[in-house]
Amino acid sequence: MSASGDNLIELSVSELSGQIKRLVEDSFGHVRVRGELGRVSRPASGHVYFDVKDEKAVLAGVMWKGTAQKLTLQPEQGLEVIMTGKLTTFPGQSRYQLVVESMEPAGEGALMALLEARKKQLAAEGLFDEARKKPLPFLPETIGVITSPSGAVIRDILHRLSDRFPRHVLVWPVRVQGETCAEEVAKAIAGFNALPAGGEIARPDVLIVARGGGSLEDLWGFNEEVVIRAAAQSDIPLISAVGHETDTTLLDYAADRRAPTPTAAAEMAVPVRADLSVQTQDLGLRLQRAQARELERQKAHLVGLARGLPKLEDILALPAQRLDTLAQRLGGALQSNINAHNARFSQSAARLTPMALQVRLRHVGERVAGLFQRAQVQTRGALERQTARVQSAARQLRVLSHESILERGFALVLNEHGKPVRQASQAPDASLLDIRLAGDQSLTARVEGGARPAAKPSPRKKPAPKKPSDGSQGQLI
Repeated sequence: MSASGDNLIELSVSELSGQIKRLVEDSFGHVRVRGELGRVSRPASGHVYFDVKDEKAVLAGVMWKGTAQKLTLQPEQGLEVIMTGKLTTFPGQSRYQLVVESMEPAGEGALMALLEARKKQLAAEGLFDEARKKPLPFLPETIGVITSPSGAVIRDILHRLSDRFPRHVLVWPVRVQGETCAEEVAKAIAGFNALPAGGEIARPDVLIVARGGGSLEDLWGFNEEVVIRAAAQSDIPLISAVGHETDTTLLDYAADRRAPTPTAAAEMAVPVRADLSVQTQDLGLRLQRAQARELERQKAHLVGLARGLPKLEDILALPAQRLDTLAQRLGGALQSNINAHNARFSQSAARLTPMALQVRLRHVGERVAGLFQRAQVQTRGALERQTARVQSAARQLRVLSHESILERGFALVLNEHGKPVRQASQAPDASLLDIRLAGDQSLTARVEGGARPAAKPSPRKKPAPKKPSDGSQGQLI
């Protein structure tokens, strides 16, 4: 380095920034600052970057990941806080910032203001409407409890359920205080709702989100937006039992029912079995008394109706009188009917005389004889027509038969197997032939020389050989 005329030492930018950093950190190594949070940024690294301001100035702040995980209250814009840390510089941007080691709300007034603003926002979205709240089941089979497994709350709930009406209980362990409280509670509500109905793990019929009493900061996880939205979206009815009777969280408004204490939540979830037994017995007695009264009333009504009915003798008197009248008339009517039938029989008998029968038989005999003659004539004509048809067919058969052809001088040549020979090739040499002639005559011939061309007909006609006079068949070898 070199000195100028005014004895000033020349520094590099890094050297100057380093001297300023040491000066600031030595002068403000541990400070406590109060202000309102402005812009809040949470990158994937887990660090939290924010601005803290008042009416006249703005200070940049940073909270490293390890410190941010230990916070009970998440930094939000508009929240007034008190921070403890050290002041340092950031040479890369020529600015200074506060590295926060702890953060707490600046009194309950700040938290209450933030709580009221969030309540108005969520109410405007309809998450607290009474119309969307679901009724609790009268007697659930399975109850899901979201709470710390090591606290007194779960023991109080289980003890109260055992006294009133033992039910199957599923516990989803969560942290009920600290930074991860809200996220774990929201995931537990969504996890119970994701269980399938009829699955290996029974799906709860009602949920209880429970925690003991504490300060506003201790219960702040149940005021987080993620918990409120998870409760509003739950298909399973949900009971909020956070804190004591005087404690109120936003979860109480989003839940379907609010219980002042965890024990009261168990009482809301199930009825008293002993009370149900007594009530059932009382209803049974009331039903018996009501049935007895109804039977007495019906009996009295029936007796009254019976008194209004007429006597049996009065009911049967008129029909009996009618029956007597009809019985008296029946004798005369039967006698009149008998007389009428006798008259009809007498008239029929008068018509059945021997002469009439003979005349009728004669007419019938004549009719039968006429029909017989007609049948004979028709039968004779039919026989004559059928005879003529048969004779005509016989004549046609004779004309078309091979015998008529043989009578005209032709012959039928059969081989040894009785089949007709139509060509010379069908009669091999030395085979026997059967030659059929007219008049049932035949000749036997032997083939010599095999097949050869047919000889031309002679101009002169040779006389036909004489037939034997005794009708015997000749043989030609």
